[in-house]
Amino acid sequence: MAVWNLGSINIDNVYRVPHLPAPGETLAATAFSQGLGGKGANMSVAIARAASRVAHIGAVGADGKWTVERLMEYGVDTRQIEIIQGEATGHAIIAVAEDGENQIVLFEGTNRTITQDRIGAALTEASPGDTFLTQNETSGQRTAADMAKRLGLRVVYAAAPFDSGAVKDVLPFTDMLVLNQVEAQQLEDALGKPVNALGVENVVVTMGAEGCLWMTDAGGETHVPAISVTPIDTTGAGDTFTGYLVAGLDRGMPMRQALDLATQAGALMVTRLGTADVIPDLKEIEDARLG
Repeated sequence: MAVWNLGSINIDNVYRVPHLPAPGETLAATAFSQGLGGKGANMSVAIARAASRVAHIGAVGADGKWTVERLMEYGVDTRQIEIIQGEATGHAIIAVAEDGENQIVLFEGTNRTITQDRIGAALTEASPGDTFLTQNETSGQRTAADMAKRLGLRVVYAAAPFDSGAVKDVLPFTDMLVLNQVEAQQLEDALGKPVNALGVENVVVTMGAEGCLWMTDAGGETHVPAISVTPIDTTGAGDTFTGYLVAGLDRGMPMRQALDLATQAGALMVTRLGTADVIPDLKEIEDARLG
């Protein structure tokens, strides 16, 4: 099968700092790097590295052509990525502290220029049984989720960064919802009901060092423990987890097996500095033998 990912593409500017800056504080960085990022791009790379076919639906400016080439190098189908002249590619300023925590300032840029026509043209190539994946860093999520559902695709929604309006728009079409503890609480506050009572078939809440919780609309609840590692950089770990989870399901794995694989991928990811460019592949996960 295949995964169709409507997702952001960002240029990540990463600064290593002794600690996350306090309000009003000027802080000297100890190192700088630039790489491919964005929640959508991270997930596409993770899916490709987990040995599933993934087509990315997105947009970049002329300054971001290298990001498309990078995605292609990592095995992502980039034919549905539009290059828009005169617009800036989305980008992020990321501060990473010595304890691995991060702080991010995001400019959405061309990620918010994706049109309904672009989405429609991409999804006409999809087949029933394929997977559609989206997040909250682009335009067109509701249109795409509705279209994907009507075409017979499994709709997976990573509700981040949290936006209550976007979540309300996409939830009616969602087969699997993935979010972290903070986002889960924000969603419960916004809707006035627990995340396992939203009518979504599968809900996965990631909990950092506590692992993740898988809940079903039938009342099932399974805790998958985390793998103990020493974190270097937590940036992109959640995206890696989601990408591997989606890829595992696309390849026919049972849910629990796909969650175990995703947990291993996320654990290995936090031991690396960077985002899309350092997402591990299946062989690296097997060689690491985590968990």
